[in-house]
Amino acid sequence: MKFDAQDCLLVKKEQLTETIFDVTLQNEVLASLCRPGQFAHVLVPGKTLRRPISICQAGNGILRLVFEVRGEGTRVLSELPVGSTVNVIAPLGNGFDLPENGQVVLVGGGIGVPPMLYAADFLGNRATVINGFRDKSAVILTKDFQASGCRLIETTDNGSYGIHGFVTGPLKEVISGADLVCACGPAPMLKNVAAVAQQFHVPCQVSLEQRMACGVGACLGCAVAIKRKEGGFAYRHVCKDGPVFAAEEVEWNG
Repeated sequence: MKFDAQDCLLVKKEQLTETIFDVTLQNEVLASLCRPGQFAHVLVPGKTLRRPISICQAGNGILRLVFEVRGEGTRVLSELPVGSTVNVIAPLGNGFDLPENGQVVLVGGGIGVPPMLYAADFLGNRATVINGFRDKSAVILTKDFQASGCRLIETTDNGSYGIHGFVTGPLKEVISGADLVCACGPAPMLKNVAAVAQQFHVPCQVSLEQRMACGVGACLGCAVAIKRKEGGFAYRHVCKDGPVFAAEEVEWNG
């Protein structure tokens, strides 16, 4: 497969929390190719390795990326002014396999929330979204999810906003009417969401977070253990074979 990098114009930027930024990039070609669950590989000025960022929304010529500043590269990206040119490879990876009919529960945790907005846009009122955050100061994109037409449930670990507790609590209450569960967030959350889905016999897809270098499967930097049908497990690339996998395939203790 051939991967092309294209320049995008940074047309909008907003700081959502102390560490989370929301940028909108303009590129007609890339925006038309994306689907929920895929990611963009962004070249940061002055850095050699690109930064993988989940696609929050795409369409009408724009790519929306919401990311957390976790190091020097994302800090530089957060400081780029509107009008800058950003080189991007997108869309990359395999996204969520969303059905044309039926009810879907979308579960996001922390910085795993933004890609679920793209899925919510696709599903509209067929989606129930459960987003979990550390506390009230970390809550993002509430109005955007409400605009998608989904049913939105928000939780915080300390009870400072929404439901007090983890996403698995409300998930158990709504999953009985679901045809599919999709989730993105930290590995412990994904493991617990997958366990609930298995308990209720509902298919589950999870988007795995993993450190990436090349983003196209050429290196071994984002290998993850995936169960084999014949027993044992094999390593797959999160960037190329994922980031979305069927939850039952993931070797959570691998």
